[in-house]
Amino acid sequence: MTTAPGFFKRFLLPGFAFKAVVIGGGYATGRELAEFFLPNGPWGGVLGMLLAMACWSVVCATTFVFARATHSYEYGAFFRSLLGPAWFLFDFAYACLVLIMLSVFGAAAGAIGAAIFGWPEIVGTLSLVAGIAVVAAFGNESVERLFKYVTYFLYSVYVVFVVLALFKTSGQIATNFAAPPPRGTGWALGGLTYAGYNVVGAVVILPVLRHLTSRRDAVIAGLLAGPLGMLPALLFFICMIAYYPAIGAVTLPSDYMLMRLDAPLFHVVFQLMILAALLESGTGAVHAVNQRVAGVFVARGRALAPGARFLLSSSILILSIFIANRFGLVALIARGYRALAYLFIAVYVVPLLVYAVWSRGRFDLSSSLRRKPIN
Repeated sequence: MTTAPGFFKRFLLPGFAFKAVVIGGGYATGRELAEFFLPNGPWGGVLGMLLAMACWSVVCATTFVFARATHSYEYGAFFRSLLGPAWFLFDFAYACLVLIMLSVFGAAAGAIGAAIFGWPEIVGTLSLVAGIAVVAAFGNESVERLFKYVTYFLYSVYVVFVVLALFKTSGQIATNFAAPPPRGTGWALGGLTYAGYNVVGAVVILPVLRHLTSRRDAVIAGLLAGPLGMLPALLFFICMIAYYPAIGAVTLPSDYMLMRLDAPLFHVVFQLMILAALLESGTGAVHAVNQRVAGVFVARGRALAPGARFLLSSSILILSIFIANRFGLVALIARGYRALAYLFIAVYVVPLLVYAVWSRGRFDLSSSLRRKPIN
């Protein structure tokens, strides 16, 4: 007898998996937050983050409903249903994203290993590569366990970090937030750009949606994904404001803050948390590729063995290392992610929302939240 999926797998796991993808090398280190939100000041940054969170919730809910309706639990099947003959456009865009994401993760892991342990940067990068390849080799169950336990660790560390930062720098934070809100709409552009390339996490995590039991599950899980994904970032951003505006030019804002909080032991714990976040983000991105290839194998009556998954993951990761060494963390985030944001909006977000409006009866999110009466 098969046990029905529980509350965690139906409603929380998709949001935790989405957070695992978006936290990445920039969000966890603070670099993405400095790039997209700090230029608009404290209040402009908060407004931009809330806008990005709302975009995530809407697109995740619509994506989850569409995936369940079309039985598309890997992105190849999803985009064949959404784009038809033009499905290859997303494959191209996602290949670019994976290379840039993993390049960012590798660069961040190398920088953290050098800063905390005194390792040559290549050692930290290769350690991350090995961890991602091993976890991704064993498929869905292995990846889901990683998402679950790293999430507990991550949220716990963020709570301690916020309490410590507020205790030591609350006066500086309050002073900087006393500045007037920004004029213009620069904060909205920052929020939409950040949401635009990160929202692809909704299709990266399609394999975990197999636990959803109804359209209502899909809507609730999707709406929760936005807040679950953004909460750690928002708390981190508030703490960053104590050092505004100087922190905006720092490669690793997290390290910059921890040095000034003068908590050596927690400094090490926080950096280990970032490495864990890089591991789960990288694993999520690579696992999506593995599942895409596995779908092709299944269609031909074969299975993608763990050894083949390991080799495929390793090849992608090693290619990304060379990109990271060539361009560096700040340049990759500033240049690569902005271009990809517009590309994903064009080939994913716009077609999805157009289809949702065109098929209103099938994708009415508000009606999905209402329980049907029992006759």
